[in-house]
Amino acid sequence: MANKPFSNVREKAMDLLQRIEKEGAYSHLLLNHVLSQEEVSKKDEPLLTELVYGTIKRKNTLDYYLTPFIKKGLSSLDPWVLQLLRLSVYQMVYLDRVPERAAIHEAVNIAKKRGHKGISGMINGVLRSIQRKGLPRTDKLTGIKKFAVETSHPEWLLEDWIDSYGEEKTRAMALTNLEPPPLTVRVNLSKSTKEEVRNRLLEEGCQIKEGALSPDALIIASGHVINTETYKKGYVTIQDESSMLVARLLDPAPGMNVLDACAAPGGKTTHLAERMENKGTVKAFDLHKKKVKLIEEQAERLGISIIEANALDARELTAQVEKEQFDRVLVDAPCSGLGVIRRKPELKWQKQRADLERFPAIQAEILAEASKMVKPGGQLVYSTCTVRREENENVVEAFLNRNPAFKRKPDEFLSNMFQAENGQVTILPQQFGTDGFFMALLKKEDS
Repeated sequence: MANKPFSNVREKAMDLLQRIEKEGAYSHLLLNHVLSQEEVSKKDEPLLTELVYGTIKRKNTLDYYLTPFIKKGLSSLDPWVLQLLRLSVYQMVYLDRVPERAAIHEAVNIAKKRGHKGISGMINGVLRSIQRKGLPRTDKLTGIKKFAVETSHPEWLLEDWIDSYGEEKTRAMALTNLEPPPLTVRVNLSKSTKEEVRNRLLEEGCQIKEGALSPDALIIASGHVINTETYKKGYVTIQDESSMLVARLLDPAPGMNVLDACAAPGGKTTHLAERMENKGTVKAFDLHKKKVKLIEEQAERLGISIIEANALDARELTAQVEKEQFDRVLVDAPCSGLGVIRRKPELKWQKQRADLERFPAIQAEILAEASKMVKPGGQLVYSTCTVRREENENVVEAFLNRNPAFKRKPDEFLSNMFQAENGQVTILPQQFGTDGFFMALLKKEDS
């Protein structure tokens, strides 16, 4: 049962920001829960979303602006007080439609309710000082510190990206990560045509634009697509455009035997089945039993019956699955997720460089195990939603060096779209406005 809508949207935002920082929660999951439970009124939903995502995206820039006004330093503040100050400064700096006096007034009221008089007085003093004196400038900063404050990314991450892509591409990627991500849907072409689905969505109140990258994509410019009959009856699936390319690259045909090694929540799995016209077999595995249910729910909504989903660690496939039985194998490997910062901005603050070092070994194990499933003459796609060479190109290169039966396979679509001649591409967020993504097409020699 839905809760009574929460009256103060800023206080709700402050609570969510605290949970995301303290518990390491995902912003999109928390927000989706709050919105689905109607914990704020419909008219306040856009503001809540803007406050939560915006404050997280700009966190270290907001902290830079606050620091000169907090005598004992930000670390001296209670966590809720720091979050309240951040989201108040975010409104003052970045939201033209919120008057500064309203942002300050709301912050003081929340502080009076949550704390004692001294805290509300301090918050009032800090925010009015910022209003009076203006924001600290960044021109005294230099090098990576200046870059980090201006683009609101951690220094270590920018350094890594500069090493891989150079400063110009890194700046473009960091600035793109501050923009709201598009909402894209994949048309279920096994059920209908793109034109017919477009017309259905228009009739149900959605504004539609053509996808920028995937031939299967429509961009939802406005409207609640998830509430439409078009969505409920399985004509579309919400999916980012770059990840839609995976099934196209793997190129399964009707009647084939296909394996998806790391399948949840099932976006790519169901796309494979759609491209197979629901003929053949798709064996889908995921490490977590509860996530297998998500694959099954997706398949049911889309009217797909050829997916067999089970819980299994992809590093142990050969213990349960016969080798060399599959025409096509997908390894959409667990990764650092740094290509989806625009959708999950907390990722850039929750992770440290050391946290990422475990991924390449896991990815290499999964790829080695899954490759044993491929028939002679069959194909495998390795993909991730990160932009780190250590998890992408390096993993594929090391695998090919150890497995001479596999070769990179050139692909016409990748070649035309990205000038990628070797069937392998890294898509950066600024190129098409999609998530950052990597994919490589490998073919096993026909013995």
